[in-house]
Amino acid sequence: MTGSCGRRSVLGWAALAAGAPSLVARAASGGDALMLRGIIASPSRPAADRARDRWRHPYASLRFWGLRPGMTIIDLQPGSGYWTRILAPYAARTGGTYIAGLGDMGAARTRFDGLFSDVAHYGHIRDVSFGPNSGPLADPGSVDLILTAREIHNWIGGGYLDHAMGVVDAALKPGGILAVEEHRADPVPQEAGAASGYVAVSTVVQAATRAGLQLDASSEINANPRDDKKHPFGVWTLPPTRASSASGQPDPSFDHTTYDAIGESDRMTLRFRKPA
Repeated sequence: MTGSCGRRSVLGWAALAAGAPSLVARAASGGDALMLRGIIASPSRPAADRARDRWRHPYASLRFWGLRPGMTIIDLQPGSGYWTRILAPYAARTGGTYIAGLGDMGAARTRFDGLFSDVAHYGHIRDVSFGPNSGPLADPGSVDLILTAREIHNWIGGGYLDHAMGVVDAALKPGGILAVEEHRADPVPQEAGAASGYVAVSTVVQAATRAGLQLDASSEINANPRDDKKHPFGVWTLPPTRASSASGQPDPSFDHTTYDAIGESDRMTLRFRKPA
């Protein structure tokens, strides 16, 4: 099932973009870089999001992944909406389409639609079901860029890594991009189930390759050499989650000093392409 804040279907979206070439032309003339920087710096983004930019490097990451005006973008499991608040306005202003891949088309969709209902700012955000048993993300070969940010460990833990990569490959256009931001286990070996939240680069590359994608480039944009990956409650010990107990309930006696000094996790930043 698919829909949007304006209740439009993802499948067959292409006809809706036919009237946007002038927007794309204006953005492609060079103004899109300034526009993207403006969206990232905008006070409309929550202060908590902007505080995380020092760790997530949104401008540099999106440029590395190959974001361009007029793209159709799927953001898989967007969570709190860090990337939504950047990508949806960018897509709306450049004649593109932003699609949220939601794991729960009931409660999650209602919450997400409520957060991003401002059509004047975010455009008509569309949504599509994504998870262990989900069907196609979009019409075959219709999507320019698919982003997965800090979610592959959940695909591993849920036993649907290969399924996820398969539906990504099917949705991408020839030459389309899979953009990956994920907690990096290396040099610690991959653990079964990725219970710590960390994933080995080789695990991601092998899964994407099995699906038919090719590793195009990697970047150290989001590297954090202070992260030794040895934390009592996995990656969630670090900011922004700052877990202090295995149960998830705050432990007032837990000393966060060491982990706060590390900052957010060391992350791989990868770009895969579907062969043309």
